[in-house]
Amino acid sequence: MPRTSQPASRGRLGRREFLQGAAAAAFSFNLLPATARGANSRVQVACIGVTGKGHTDTLATAAAGGVIVALCDVANPRGTNLARKKKKEKSGDTILDQFPAARFFTDYREMIASMPGIDAVTVSTPDHHHFHASMLAMRRGKHVYCQKPIAHSVWEARRLTEAAAQYKVQTQMGNQAHAGEPIRRAVELLRAGILGRVTEVHAWTNRPVWPQGMTEWPKPEPVPNGLDWEQWIGPAPFRPYSPEITPFKWRGWWDFGAGALGDMGCHIMDMPYWALGLTAPDSVEAVHEGGTSIAAPVWSTVTYRFPSSVLGGPVRFVWYDGVTPKEGVYRNPPPAELWKADFPTADHCFRRFDLLLVGEKGRMFFGRSRQDWIFKPEGLAANFTLPPKTVPRVAGSGESAEGALDKGGGPYSEWIEAIRTGVPALSNFAQSGPFSETVLLGNVAIRAGKKITWDSKALVAKNAPEVAPLIRRAYRKGWELE
Repeated sequence: MPRTSQPASRGRLGRREFLQGAAAAAFSFNLLPATARGANSRVQVACIGVTGKGHTDTLATAAAGGVIVALCDVANPRGTNLARKKKKEKSGDTILDQFPAARFFTDYREMIASMPGIDAVTVSTPDHHHFHASMLAMRRGKHVYCQKPIAHSVWEARRLTEAAAQYKVQTQMGNQAHAGEPIRRAVELLRAGILGRVTEVHAWTNRPVWPQGMTEWPKPEPVPNGLDWEQWIGPAPFRPYSPEITPFKWRGWWDFGAGALGDMGCHIMDMPYWALGLTAPDSVEAVHEGGTSIAAPVWSTVTYRFPSSVLGGPVRFVWYDGVTPKEGVYRNPPPAELWKADFPTADHCFRRFDLLLVGEKGRMFFGRSRQDWIFKPEGLAANFTLPPKTVPRVAGSGESAEGALDKGGGPYSEWIEAIRTGVPALSNFAQSGPFSETVLLGNVAIRAGKKITWDSKALVAKNAPEVAPLIRRAYRKGWELE
């Protein structure tokens, strides 16, 4: 029978478990202490979350030169069938077969505590574990590659940014296209003034492609064999297992995910946020359909107001999710006057691009995985003197970082190289931390139901003190971090 009430938490890693794990580590795998290795040696990596996106992150990190010495997942790859995408490689049927020398864990707290010799971790878990896994690793001096957004709450993103600086570790957020040629070239063009001062940005996505707008929790079902459900829940409030939560549908539940905005905002909003040198907005407001106290909305429009940019003046930044065809018409698209005259159909705009920037000199339609962007008026780019390439490029990124992931190019090689040389990757937490704060603040506005006036320094909604629990979430007993 499924559990329908909260069980006793396994709590913090106790002394007995720590000593047992440490003893097992000594007999099963010999790790050279990180301090004993030179800067040019290979980097020993432990991967947290190794199915789904974590499968790609693990293989690409290895291809980039990382030595995979530990794997951690709440679902044993050989004992469950929970992975959304089953990937098979020539040398084995599961990720465990790919790295037979690596130790396997279901609890990353045990792994981090019992394997002091690892250099770095990748974090490819659901959003509600990002903070704990990354913070525990950094406190032990481990470098971190964390999937986007780097945290589940605004407060957590701020703390991770501070911790990365405090512990002097090399970090990278998994918004892969940040390492690619399209975004880096667009940053150079915009900063060189191809649009002049940018006053508006419009960003859109077809997400969610999973259920959102739920009004009640699903009926409990038996926990599958091989799944450590207690560990999957982790710091979140306990909920009984259901396939309507995991492996794929967790993003739509506020306890575990950050909705469509959290999933795609860190990808799509990245280029203009970086190019315009944006920091924190002074206000955020949202309209949506179907958002509830437990689930993200079916669609939403979130409007950020930034007081200034590196090009001067304020910027209005609007996010649209749920931009999908419905009965032949796109729902929740940007206003027609911004794009309709430039494309024969809505498909030509919304399937090809995901950003529109409006500047004093004209407009730019941008897609992060391509370089055939459209500038209006048409002569704008032709009459512009192209600037030199001043933003560092990543080996193996090519046209798009996403095209080189399985080969270890793009963000993975950039992160491994940062560990070896001490030169930070460009989506390190000093950049991606404040960016994640901004993205996640949009969800605070969605859930607040009113415009938020934001004090970034204090992490306070000045006009809405009642949203404080949304800015800093509480943790389940046994998962508190000092």
